[in-house]
Amino acid sequence: DVQLQASGGGLVQAGGSLRLSCAGSGIVFDNRAIGWFRQAPGKEREGVSCIGSTAGSTYYQDSVKGRFTISRDNAKNTVYLQMNSLKSEDTAVYYCAADADGAWGGSPSLYCLTATLNTAQDHWGQGTQVTVSS
Repeated sequence: DVQLQASGGGLVQAGGSLRLSCAGSGIVFDNRAIGWFRQAPGKEREGVSCIGSTAGSTYYQDSVKGRFTISRDNAKNTVYLQMNSLKSEDTAVYYCAADADGAWGGSPSLYCLTATLNTAQDHWGQGTQVTVSS
């Protein structure tokens, strides 16, 4: 049974930092794309950052470039999202997702842009709330 456990969310003031973790069980992370997505109230879920199976293969949404860093620890089967200089517009529920069949390992950008089109085909975590107060 595949499970993704997202954690690390919380309440932080604008300008602060949080680190989100996505730990996988029943699935091997290192040969597939893993992504962080977020959904704010009244808005559609969107791709924030994704990491591919190739070293250095990452994608960031324009609004988080230079502030967020995605990384993976294959030994721990965990992907992290370091979020710095947080803004009120970053407030959302953050979800991690794993490319179910490994098809997007070489294209994390495409994974980030298309995974929300059919969430049933991939593995999703339960979400962690990030609230940034201004």
